[in-house]
Amino acid sequence: MAAKKESRNILVIDIGGTHVKVIATGQKVPVKIPSGPTLTPRRMVAAVRKATAGWKYNAVSIGYPGPVVHGKPMAEPHNLAEGWMGFDFKKAFGHPVRLFNDAAMQALGSYKGGRMLFLGLGTGLGSALIVDGILEPMELAHLRYKKGRTYEDYVGLRGLRRIGKKKWRRNVAEVVEQLTKALATDSVVLGGGNAKLLKKLPEGARLGSNENAFRGGFRLWQDAEDRGKPKTKAHPRKVGAKPVATGAPPLEEAIPQIAEPLHVS
Repeated sequence: MAAKKESRNILVIDIGGTHVKVIATGQKVPVKIPSGPTLTPRRMVAAVRKATAGWKYNAVSIGYPGPVVHGKPMAEPHNLAEGWMGFDFKKAFGHPVRLFNDAAMQALGSYKGGRMLFLGLGTGLGSALIVDGILEPMELAHLRYKKGRTYEDYVGLRGLRRIGKKKWRRNVAEVVEQLTKALATDSVVLGGGNAKLLKKLPEGARLGSNENAFRGGFRLWQDAEDRGKPKTKAHPRKVGAKPVATGAPPLEEAIPQIAEPLHVS
């Protein structure tokens, strides 16, 4: 008789430039930990472990604010301290870890089919594209946009503070329109903490949510055979050694109801 497979309890960590948001299987209230330019990976791990003491988990998903290839950071984050490249997250947490670009993780949790562009309007600008189930993280933030400045300079937090909400909203609409045409997308999901500042959504866009980042983190560990048949054709996108099929149905059963975050100083 085959041994019973151990149930997987997943800790999901969404690292942002302002906050680190954390939830796990069986938890309904996320924890929100301050982030910023002094946050090193060692400090992040210590803060998360302290805030989640007593939580039971045996796998970890991390949304990282920078490029990730084969489960490893390819560059230091622009809005945090250094030390992330080469850091051993598996050893630090004592459990298997899947590290993924943060925008891609939220895109994975937001996907409903077709050609979808995700833009994360937070401290910086996160971006990812999913085409018929194939997920491709992107790094649009630091590409030149106009007047010698980058996309992030116009629609990230620096742009919001520099030009004010009114002009920032116009820039967001303009960027969405240009990228929609260039990438021939069916839909655009606008996530990140500043998306809520938009009075009117650009045509073809819908709001994302932090819950979608958590959902994406749970999906990273969900094996294709556990999902049943996806709603769209599942083209696996390899994350580490195992594939992720992005056409899976929503995972409300994994995160039934998420309340407002609990802030931890």
